[in-house]
Amino acid sequence: MDSKYEFADLIDLASEKLGGAVLYANDDFFARKENLIRHPAPIWIEGKYTDDGKWMDGWETRRRRSPRLDDNFDWCIIRLGMPGQVKGVVVDTAFFRGNYPANCSMEACTVDGNPDMPLVLSESISWNEILPISELKGDSQNSFEVGGSGRVTHLRFKIYPDGGVARLRVHGYVLPDWDVLRTRNSEIDLAAAENGGDVPLASDMFFGHRQNLIMPAFARDMSDGWESRRRRGPGHDWCILKLGTEGTISRVEVDTSYFKGNYPESCSLEVGRSADVGFESIQWRELLPDSKLQAHTRHVFVRELADRGPATHARFNIFPDGGVSRLRLFGRIE
Repeated sequence: MDSKYEFADLIDLASEKLGGAVLYANDDFFARKENLIRHPAPIWIEGKYTDDGKWMDGWETRRRRSPRLDDNFDWCIIRLGMPGQVKGVVVDTAFFRGNYPANCSMEACTVDGNPDMPLVLSESISWNEILPISELKGDSQNSFEVGGSGRVTHLRFKIYPDGGVARLRVHGYVLPDWDVLRTRNSEIDLAAAENGGDVPLASDMFFGHRQNLIMPAFARDMSDGWESRRRRGPGHDWCILKLGTEGTISRVEVDTSYFKGNYPESCSLEVGRSADVGFESIQWRELLPDSKLQAHTRHVFVRELADRGPATHARFNIFPDGGVSRLRLFGRIE
């Protein structure tokens, strides 16, 4: 991947997997607004039509006939699954060839709590442009870097003048409300995406993306986990996790659900501390020694863990390769 678009490996803040939702669209005559953030890649079904026209896997509006420049766009409002900082967006126009928008733009706002639609649609909301009007190509993944979004909760996505978009991916960093989390005075999953966790690096993710490890809820199938290719040489696969905040891990869950003929034979876990994003200087300390794994099983490790004190990062090793659906690192905030 071009380093310019490395943001595409960050968590999709708008994903339905994280709890994102398309709350409103001014028009979705041909294809429903909810398709915009569906997790599966868009598909094409030849010859499939509805009463309104060709079935399309995306959000598609009717043809706009207004000559007014200030009314020459369609739009929708998206609630992010978790508040966060947007670093880049991918506007996927897959299979939209003669009916894709010419341009798009995006605005963002921050409204904490659970605002209702009248409030989100009201003039009291202050929207800030994070992506100026930008040209789109049809049947393509259009990538745009975003800078300086700050912490946002909602997006307003505009297409000019009309047309269809298959998927919208909004990549960035989750920024949870740590004041609220600290008041719980209990264990939290320090690695969870919803708590600001991240998986910035993995040795291999041929079959399944590394960020799946820290997604909410249980995996829905084998595609919803981290899986490496079959290793034919020495060594083992691994990934590095950045905890949402510094904490002490007291319970580890390794879930191999759906991985039956391709689960790792064993795993281990190391932890360390780092004040920056670099990993080379981390002094790794073994938290969980090499431990046997079973197929399609949620493994819980407590007594097996060493007392290693506060950590900011973890390195999860699997031997020699295979797939894990979820990894939970429960502990207390320091």
